[in-house]
Amino acid sequence: MYVEITKTVIDAPGIVSAIKAGPDGAVCAFDGIVRNNTRGRTTLFLDYEAYEEMALQQMRSIAAEVLTKFGVRDVALVHRLGRLHVGESSVLIVVASAHRGAAFDACRWLIDTLKKTVPIWKKEYFVDGAVWADGEPFPEEIVAGTVAER
Repeated sequence: MYVEITKTVIDAPGIVSAIKAGPDGAVCAFDGIVRNNTRGRTTLFLDYEAYEEMALQQMRSIAAEVLTKFGVRDVALVHRLGRLHVGESSVLIVVASAHRGAAFDACRWLIDTLKKTVPIWKKEYFVDGAVWADGEPFPEEIVAGTVAER
């Protein structure tokens, strides 16, 4: 199990390669990247902040839980903090398993659970303002052409 919070570029190919082992029939990776827009607003960049000690502890907890909950062999969970620009990876989840179904399910569960439970926050900067964003679903009060600040 590999869990990390980093302020540098996430080495997605290296992490995916390192997790593979003989018993695996599948490796499922989720690479969360900064997109260039949100609900019609052009994104300039994102700033990620965290309560790092608690975030790392929670990330380790959910990574351990996924191993037993889904019966997968190994997991890597990495989140980046700081300023990220369009196209950069903010979070990487890699699950290795004997079977693809468990790998897909575990990967989905990890990203959904991370967004709901881990104290990491992002502020989105648009051409017309900035907003602190929740995880999915995107806040309804944020619409194209408005400037919101929370």
